Amino acid sequence: MTLSGKRVLVTGGTTGIGRATVHQLVAAGAHVLTFGRHQQTLDDALSDVPSGSGSVSGLTADAGTPAGVDAVFAAVDQRLGGLDILVANAALGAQPLHEMADPDWRRVIDTNLTGYLACAHQAIPRMRTAGGGHLLFVSSISVHIKAPGESVYAATKGGINAFAETLRKEIAEQNIKVSVIEPGSVGTDMQPCSQEEQAEAIARHEMLQADEIGEAILFALTRSARCDVVSMRIEPRLQMTA
Repeated sequence: MTLSGKRVLVTGGTTGIGRATVHQLVAAGAHVLTFGRHQQTLDDALSDVPSGSGSVSGLTADAGTPAGVDAVFAAVDQRLGGLDILVANAALGAQPLHEMADPDWRRVIDTNLTGYLACAHQAIPRMRTAGGGHLLFVSSISVHIKAPGESVYAATKGGINAFAETLRKEIAEQNIKVSVIEPGSVGTDMQPCSQEEQAEAIARHEMLQADEIGEAILFALTRSARCDVVSMRIEPRLQMTA
């Protein structure tokens, strides 16, 4: 399926996987709206989008708040005139639960999980109006690894997986697809190591580039109408999963 002319919202599209995905969507001819929490990061992201047959615009908003999600979907209606595809990607990293203050771990859940549900809740009626659509949720292999230190983060990603698998059964007959992408280790701003260390890990095949996840997202979004990529797990060749 072509993405030319498709109206796409990418949450958290100012850094990492989201930013790479925005670039590839615009190159494929989609009309993209994205957002992040910081104006400078948004300006930087919009300034280096390669030229393509699509278009991109953005705003500052917080996916972890009801007001932020409302502002984003008001912009969807105003700038895109509807919605065909949602790529829910905005996420925060976290520490072990016992090392986080109460407001901090709650904020991670509000962003990583509640924000996904809130965006899907607003996207679904717009997709019904359009005659169908595609909800794609970026999760993580942390759901399967359950590594020490990732209790809060893994909980949010596990919630996304369960939500997506159940939601798919609820709305499949409305011509709305639901997909989950589960990246392994990826060189992004969320990594605790430096860019130089990330580059070395990528060269050793221990980490992926954000563009490689963007390619997987585009693969899922461009299958035929009868084909639904339910889940896709993508890891570097030398990912340590145990």
